[in-house]
Amino acid sequence: MIVSNKYFQPQQETMPLEELQKLQSEKLVKQVRYVYDNVKYYRDLMDEKGVTPDDIKSIDDLHKLPFVKKDDLREAYPYGLLATDLKNCVRIHSTSGTTGKRVVAFYTQNDVDMWEDCCARALVAAGGTPDDVCQVCYGYGLFTGGAGLHGGSHRLGSLTLPMSSGNTDRQIQFMMDLNSTILCCTPSYAAYIGETLKEQGYKPEDNKLRIGIFGAEPWTEEMRRDIEKNLGIKAYDIYGLTELSGPGVAFECEEQRGMHINEDHFIAEIIDPNTGEVLPEGTKGELVFTSLDKEAFPLLRYRTRDICVLSREKCSCGRTFVRMAKPMGRSDDMMIIRGVNVFPSQIEAVLLNNGYAPNYQIIVDRINNTDTFDINVEMKEEDFSDIPVGITNKEKALQSAMKAMLGINPKIHLLAPKSIERSEGKAVRIIDKRKRLGINT
Repeated sequence: MIVSNKYFQPQQETMPLEELQKLQSEKLVKQVRYVYDNVKYYRDLMDEKGVTPDDIKSIDDLHKLPFVKKDDLREAYPYGLLATDLKNCVRIHSTSGTTGKRVVAFYTQNDVDMWEDCCARALVAAGGTPDDVCQVCYGYGLFTGGAGLHGGSHRLGSLTLPMSSGNTDRQIQFMMDLNSTILCCTPSYAAYIGETLKEQGYKPEDNKLRIGIFGAEPWTEEMRRDIEKNLGIKAYDIYGLTELSGPGVAFECEEQRGMHINEDHFIAEIIDPNTGEVLPEGTKGELVFTSLDKEAFPLLRYRTRDICVLSREKCSCGRTFVRMAKPMGRSDDMMIIRGVNVFPSQIEAVLLNNGYAPNYQIIVDRINNTDTFDINVEMKEEDFSDIPVGITNKEKALQSAMKAMLGINPKIHLLAPKSIERSEGKAVRIIDKRKRLGINT
């Protein structure tokens, strides 16, 4: 039940920092003991590093614990990191497994309740109320997106439309007929819905949407503005990982200067991705999380591979939780092309700044020992022309803009509208053909 029109759980969300850190320390000491006693995999990692639960007396000792990586989770699949009897678990969720063996995360009822509270906090921070109609277009099933925002909407007391992803015509029918006011989905699918509404003759003011909660994939500020314009909404970012619970680990407030991390449930660190050294506040590095309350699948010092910055600068919303910047890329998604580090977010920013829609695909290959770098980009209907000279000139202009941003020249291919297959879940932006050659990219 919501007790404030600004916070879902005001006592926790506005807790003074000293009190918050004391709470974190108390929880951490208990959680480390719990994990050591109940998860052999962790116990072996700690023993190998020469650390015992007695060495952890506060959050100041967090750095003594070993890191856990996704490879550890895959190695321990399926039950190796389970910290409670299976009879105490009520649900599982799983990663896609597109880059290897799936990671299966387990949940007790307390884990689910905590997760749904976090998602409700995110909805309220964006302006959600029990009077809203919340349309959840994230995928349901093993993916955490649908279940997380569905549960958060229930917690808030909003009418919840469990649409899942896909069947865009039906999405739009329910959106218009039931006067949906909150839209929850991936940013790429939100862009597609906006595109389809326009094709069907709707204007942004024809729908009742006012809030969008978008996550599960990288997106730029330029894409945010584009979605807001096409749907007539205010778009908010949400962050999470299946390994930790799902969406709701962090969320944007009205200030939209980073996402507040739910620090009463998760401790965040920034480390040097190469050395593992903990970096000071305000330094860019890899984000690491420790879960403080998870019963079934607790993770200590989990390396997310997301690159970002943390800030404790005071927020006008009144929340005291630390804020994480929008991830600037992933240390494992970063492409090294001809010796240059390239992030998809850089490419998307150039496209949107030059008037192109965020419908693109990056194709990287290696031919004759040299990296090839192609970007397929859809043209907008109003800009499309079948005159070769016009398209060639536009390709050259976009290539120059890309080189200025990236430092290397991609080959640009401007395509007809609707040429690139649309995604109703996470968009497939990168096709790296070098992987078939066993090249470490």
